[in-house]
Amino acid sequence: MPAKKVISKQNIVEAALKIVRKEGMEGLNMRSVAKACSCSTQPIYLSFTGIGELKAAVAGRIVEIYHGYINGELSSGEYPPYKATGMGYIRFAKEEPQLFKYLFMSRGGASTVDGYPDFNDDIFQIMGQIGIPQDKAGELHAHMWVWVHGIAAMYATGYLNWDWNTVSGMLTDAFMGIKQRLGI
Repeated sequence: MPAKKVISKQNIVEAALKIVRKEGMEGLNMRSVAKACSCSTQPIYLSFTGIGELKAAVAGRIVEIYHGYINGELSSGEYPPYKATGMGYIRFAKEEPQLFKYLFMSRGGASTVDGYPDFNDDIFQIMGQIGIPQDKAGELHAHMWVWVHGIAAMYATGYLNWDWNTVSGMLTDAFMGIKQRLGI
């Protein structure tokens, strides 16, 4: 008689996600997940062919969480859409540092995850928001990316913990200064 699945695939992914939140993706292995699920590795292997497939499922879940942060900032209406995207990115780094590090500070993070938004999405958002040509929007976004990612990386690594108004003001100042420098 074949083995019976007792633990759902979704529960396994959520247990694995808890491990990644605490230890990073490098702390994830079949034994650590089995321990988190209070079972042997057999039920894990019934749902996933190996650690690669499980990591891919966890990576997909991390992207969903990241999108939740972006969509939360966009739907709050507190900031214009382009700024809301940056603020969501930084908030994700602040509140989910291990997930942020995996997606945006490691080889094989966002670049290998299906469904990760393209850099060009932000450029088109700028074009629509302030009505500038694609080349200028691309240049503006490249400069802003350095600011946003830099602040996010400092949060994720525990280097800083600025208040939210300071972060918002810095992004506004950088955006306005770069726009002025580019003659936009």
